[in-house]
Amino acid sequence: MVIELYLEIFGYELRLKRMGTCASIGSSRHGASVLQNNESSRNPGRRRLGVCTQQHGLCLGDGILPTGRLSGAVGGKVKFSTTLRPPTKPFLSISWSFKGVNIITSTSTNVTEPGHTNRITLDRSTGALELRNLVLVDDGVYTVSVIPDGGLQIQGSTTLDVYALITGASITSPTLVLIEDKSSTNITCDASGSISTREWTKDGQPLRPTHTVTLSMGNRTVYISPVHSSDHGTYGCRLSNPVSTMTAVYDLTVNYGPHNVSITGPQSAPLGQRVTLACLAASVPPAAFSWTFNGNETHVNNSMFVIERMDEARAGNYSCTAWNKVTRVENSTLMHLRAACAAPYWSLALLVISSLSVGEWLQG
Repeated sequence: MVIELYLEIFGYELRLKRMGTCASIGSSRHGASVLQNNESSRNPGRRRLGVCTQQHGLCLGDGILPTGRLSGAVGGKVKFSTTLRPPTKPFLSISWSFKGVNIITSTSTNVTEPGHTNRITLDRSTGALELRNLVLVDDGVYTVSVIPDGGLQIQGSTTLDVYALITGASITSPTLVLIEDKSSTNITCDASGSISTREWTKDGQPLRPTHTVTLSMGNRTVYISPVHSSDHGTYGCRLSNPVSTMTAVYDLTVNYGPHNVSITGPQSAPLGQRVTLACLAASVPPAAFSWTFNGNETHVNNSMFVIERMDEARAGNYSCTAWNKVTRVENSTLMHLRAACAAPYWSLALLVISSLSVGEWLQG
């Protein structure tokens, strides 16, 4: 059986594993135990060994930095925490490097790279490092190397992503008069800072691409060709990165209509009653209205037609025409109003009295 010692030191990748995940099969002269990694149970023909220091409860073979990337904002700070516990005896050496260049080494004294002076603080008890006044060029891979007293060197690496805060978000569009089914347009979302994602909404709901609505790579621009009445409304663009978020809004005007012209009101009205007819239409901008009665102009030029007192002469066909001055489209609708005969109250009373008189005569 081939036994391979999976141990890499000084210039090689080193990882740490907790004591509880290793099985001891021997010891070394440095006060460390040679341990069989659990991986051997998955591959019995090839045994991998790790090394755990008895003093610190650490296994060489896993990283000493938490998994995952770190994020920081320009001008802010970030802390590189480690998984190490404060030792009984101080670490002999702690050093941090950035993109392969040493930025601080701590033994009996600290030696700091000039570009990081007054920007970093090292915690000697755990090896953690705080980096302040972040700039975009701080983005990259950071590596820590620790030599315990009486132990072997242990290492870990992590990646820092630095983002500029998002500011000045806005949505712009060409200055055009948009007419339904005839015009095309685009709206563009921009801001200063590091932009990771852009998300669009329309009237508060997520904007979905259609056969007439498409988005550019990265969602920076929305293209609409041609525009429809359903494209009229408020557009929102949410820009974000791991350290900031900002939203911009834009009201897009699409001129359309008039659509769905209709008249509301009674189709019949008692003589002498006041009658109101209302003309409705979906239109941007709002439509202008005109009325005709039995084909004749009425000189009523608003959405309401009022008959103060209904009579037989007022019965007939009422037509409403809606006109959009931008789209230059007009549509009409027609309603027939009838006069309903309503008997006066005194005639009803006379009818009741007459009925009673006839009844009494028949009984006699």
